[in-house]
Amino acid sequence: MDHLIDEPQIIRGTGQRAAQTDNFLLQNLAPADFAMLRPHLERVPFRTGEALARAGEPIDSVCFPEGAIAGIIDALDGDHRFAVGLVGQEGFVGWPLLLGDDIWPHDVVMRAEDGQALRLPARVLMEAVDRSDTLRRTLLRFTNVMMLQMSRTIVSSLAHSIERRMARWILLYHDRVRADEICMTHEEFRLMLGVRRSSVTDALHRLEEEQAVRTSRGRVIVADRGKLLDLAGDTYGRAEREYRRLIIGNAP
Repeated sequence: MDHLIDEPQIIRGTGQRAAQTDNFLLQNLAPADFAMLRPHLERVPFRTGEALARAGEPIDSVCFPEGAIAGIIDALDGDHRFAVGLVGQEGFVGWPLLLGDDIWPHDVVMRAEDGQALRLPARVLMEAVDRSDTLRRTLLRFTNVMMLQMSRTIVSSLAHSIERRMARWILLYHDRVRADEICMTHEEFRLMLGVRRSSVTDALHRLEEEQAVRTSRGRVIVADRGKLLDLAGDTYGRAEREYRRLIIGNAP
């Protein structure tokens, strides 16, 4: 499986849209759809650990990341928190609006590195999708990709080893960061894997023994992406293929 966001000649849009945003989903909108949104997009910075949304709060705006990475976090009993998905430059956060829900179902927290996003009022988005079937269709296609990613998180958590699940999460982050070095602490892995710190340490050591990654002071360096792909197996790849088919393959 190719690196999801490492092929700008395939993923990036062209012309004026590409010059105005680093968000690949916006770049691949129909020109008329992007023109409706563009005057209302506000570029805002985000720092690692900053909350973009809280479960139960109204969805007042949506965000299209431009280098920031949004972690989708679910919680049990308020204390036990688990990562269920990631969104980066390939998409947007706020898709429950398209499904008829105006309340955030999850916490959304910025992960891995500081970045920025384009923020759009929810009212503007809904007015635009009411006017444009092509815009609604493209955003729903991305929503479908996210559902696939999140469902694979569930299946992997039930069926696969910690090492395989860890390899998958590292690939998901690697797709969305700017370099091979990723800020991934033991706490980050605990959110993703739902295991003890000692289990995280053991799994990291096994990935290092495979020479797939190196670790250093709360960071993971991807040493061999091919080995990570082998380790992840079918836990990774389906959502990424569907993104290419539904978003890139259907871009105007």
